[in-house]
Amino acid sequence: MNPLRRTLIASALAAALLAACGQQSAPAPLTAIEIDHDTACVLDGMLLADYPGPKGQIHYAGQAEPDFFCDTVELFHIYLNPEQVRVVRGIFVQDMGRADWDAPRGHWIDAQGAWYVYGSSRRGSMGPTIASFADKDAAGRFAGEHGGEVLAFDQIKADMVVLDGGALHDQRM
Repeated sequence: MNPLRRTLIASALAAALLAACGQQSAPAPLTAIEIDHDTACVLDGMLLADYPGPKGQIHYAGQAEPDFFCDTVELFHIYLNPEQVRVVRGIFVQDMGRADWDAPRGHWIDAQGAWYVYGSSRRGSMGPTIASFADKDAAGRFAGEHGGEVLAFDQIKADMVVLDGGALHDQRM
């Protein structure tokens, strides 16, 4: 084989190998991380395992561990009113159609595909909460029993998740 041809073939193979090295493999599918007795809320330090109602987690790009929330109201407040703009890789909430309300563990679902009951009589760790469900019918049954309105993820708005602690409305202060 001619030396020039051999050099061209070797160069082409080297270029192909270098190009393959630069390619990134697809990231592993994102999954929720289970809470334990030490998992604390990123906003107030409350231990998630100590309180009833649905919990949440937001996974950000460039951050190994998610931010955990002891209540879906807090999760939506941060998501809809971010103090700093960060790329969200995923959001998870618990399916309260399957999780125990008083001691929720597991049953994590993609928050953006979930159904929510806003305005029910059930309380979470911060008082009134937004119950999350994988199934719209389960959300409807919950709303029938505890009141509230069934909503999709994008129907929850910032004015529904204000975290003022009631101080702005307390006339006794």
